Amino acid sequence: MNSSVDPSPQSGLTQALPLKAAVVGTGGISQEHLAFLSGRAPAVGTVAGRIRLVGVCDLSEASASYASQQYGASGYYTDIAELLETAKPDVVHVLTPPETHLGIGTLCLEAGSHVICEKPITDNAADLKSFLASAAANDRHLMESHNYRFNRGVQQMRQLVDDGALGAVREVEVRISLPVTDPDGRFGDRNLPSPIHKMPAGVIHDFTTHFGYLLLNFSSEVNFHRIAAAWSNHEGRADFRYDDLDALLIGDGPHGAVHGRLRFSANTGPDAFTVTVRGSQGWAETDLFQPYVNVVRPRPGGSQLSPIVNHIANGGGLIRDGVRNLGRKILQHSPYEGLHLMLDEAYTALANGTALPVTPDQMLATSELVDRLLSDEVKL
Repeated sequence: MNSSVDPSPQSGLTQALPLKAAVVGTGGISQEHLAFLSGRAPAVGTVAGRIRLVGVCDLSEASASYASQQYGASGYYTDIAELLETAKPDVVHVLTPPETHLGIGTLCLEAGSHVICEKPITDNAADLKSFLASAAANDRHLMESHNYRFNRGVQQMRQLVDDGALGAVREVEVRISLPVTDPDGRFGDRNLPSPIHKMPAGVIHDFTTHFGYLLLNFSSEVNFHRIAAAWSNHEGRADFRYDDLDALLIGDGPHGAVHGRLRFSANTGPDAFTVTVRGSQGWAETDLFQPYVNVVRPRPGGSQLSPIVNHIANGGGLIRDGVRNLGRKILQHSPYEGLHLMLDEAYTALANGTALPVTPDQMLATSELVDRLLSDEVKL
């Protein structure tokens, strides 16, 4: 958990604008990356003068052509080598299945492109170290998408922790409820199985990166020395390795013991993605699917009035967030505001020659944590 790697690149040189960007892979998440690159992301707005979308690449010519037309790319490709040679992108977004990330990403790095890669970036930490070594050797940046860390709810909670409003962090819980075994869903269709099924944790592996970086976002200085992970397949479907995870982590931080809990369920509803941080003086919670922030902490008026003030403050906040969420539904906004904000920071950093918002150390710490959760030593 305390591993450190050399950042990449070493030069820190600024780059001329607009930065030329390309996308490899036109699956569902590509719509969010392309929305940002084309200036259609509501959370960010225009990128005119900063970014130019020079290519979309996919094995399916129809998909590449359609995405290129829809988002105003300069061209489309079915061959990565041709994309790199012809379009010469400064940045490539690798959005293909995880098993292809290392090979495709390395080609892009060696061609002189920075790489922004969807999660999980690799199967394990050993492969990630190799990937990062390639980035350093080619003096290029490699960044994994830790998108939910940049959602406003999580950032607001991070600020509460930094300000000491919750006291010392004692517990962090990340909980996801999603019906991934639904036969009509993208993971549960037996006739068109997702490539994610091949990952070490099967479908749940698609979410382990989120678990890792969100937990570490609030406990980066904690050494989790005790871990127990119960991986289960409650429905017993042969095409699923697991459909449930219940993991408990106990560690020591600068201010004492810290507990972490990571919970994934395919059998509870409605859909939810909650992050809860409990401190020595208060706690805060957000749901990334239906954004709100609930905060219980000491308020003016002392211990007698604090509960009442918390009820009033949180009640007003829930009404406000409910109205906002209704507007988001009407406008068909997705919960990917954090992805757009993260990409905005990344492109600003590339232009200015500064550190990217997700560092190699953060990526490696997350990957190592996932490796530990999957190790036989901690499985129940």
